[in-house]
Amino acid sequence: MSRVWDIPVQESTRVRDARVAAEAACAEVSLDAPSTAAAALVATELATNLVKHASGGRIVINLVGPADSRAGTEPCVQIVSLDHGPGIGDVGAASTDGYTTSAASLGAGLGTCRRVADDFDLHSRPGEGTVAVARITSTRTSRAAGSGRAGSGLRTGGSVRAGRNLRVGGSVRVGGDVRAGENVRVGGVTASYAHAEHSGDAFAWVRSGSRVTLLLADGLGHGEKAAEASTAAVEELRRDADLPPAGLLRRLHTVLRTTRGAAVGVAQLDEDTGRLSFAGVGNIGARIRTGTGWQPFISHPGIVGAHFPATVPLREADWGHDSLLVLHSDGLPGRWVPPLDPLLLAHDPAVVAAVVLRDAGSAARPLRDDTSVAVLTPAADGRP
Repeated sequence: MSRVWDIPVQESTRVRDARVAAEAACAEVSLDAPSTAAAALVATELATNLVKHASGGRIVINLVGPADSRAGTEPCVQIVSLDHGPGIGDVGAASTDGYTTSAASLGAGLGTCRRVADDFDLHSRPGEGTVAVARITSTRTSRAAGSGRAGSGLRTGGSVRAGRNLRVGGSVRVGGDVRAGENVRVGGVTASYAHAEHSGDAFAWVRSGSRVTLLLADGLGHGEKAAEASTAAVEELRRDADLPPAGLLRRLHTVLRTTRGAAVGVAQLDEDTGRLSFAGVGNIGARIRTGTGWQPFISHPGIVGAHFPATVPLREADWGHDSLLVLHSDGLPGRWVPPLDPLLLAHDPAVVAAVVLRDAGSAARPLRDDTSVAVLTPAADGRP
């Protein structure tokens, strides 16, 4: 089921809660001891930064797959830090060891996270806050304890990226579109209503040849029963990766009849043709960014597993080197504003998703439902 660790961090006593949550997430997917130690360290550092520099924020931990759509299915523990704090003026400097703005700090926080995480990306804007995403897998053999990938980070403007899935400009384009067969990246974040243990929302992606399929499901209601429905949808996606969006939705209607049912959106990118298709049933939102701006994809009313429409409209669009797709559950307000920062759109897709999630609410106006945001974006250089 869609297990979520969603920890509000407003004071130093919650730093321990973030560390314990990271350790529990690692145990959930049987990560080894070095990976668990790395995740605990990252969670501790990010939570400490929230208290010291942002007057509080939120740590959200999910179990996800790798962002690289050509990678395997090795489970990752993803740790996301979100805040509405003052932001970081010089992200590059702040991500180096020894940098600090506090006399009581050793300045090891972000530099440590960058070294020990398999993937690390951060976006910050002064006056708007900071989002950091770290992913930890069980593959620690290439990383000596405490040494990691020192020096592998890229610093440009308001960002820092490091890790195995580093992407740095220079994509190959044919006629303005992504080259046939070029890699894409997928990522997202799932939060639970009132910091519950289970979220009724879930997202997942699979690759079948040149086609990448992204699914987002919102089980009816909240809690474990809602999570059962969304989890069943994710498991069926992995069994039927070759089905087109409408065909997959019809298949899911049969599978989810024994559950509460769910709203489900399915996007599929064919890298050979450069075409993206989308079909949705229920309150799943979708927006695609192209060279002409943001375009909505509308889902059809209904409930997968309960009330399936006679026809499911298929929405299509060209996929280019500057495209970006956002899928979200109805926990996100319908009038959410797409990110406008051009630097943000080049980040890890989970960072983009987390910024969308953060900016849709605030401490004074928390989101009032389980919420999931998933993002599909071209890889910057197409390297696996």
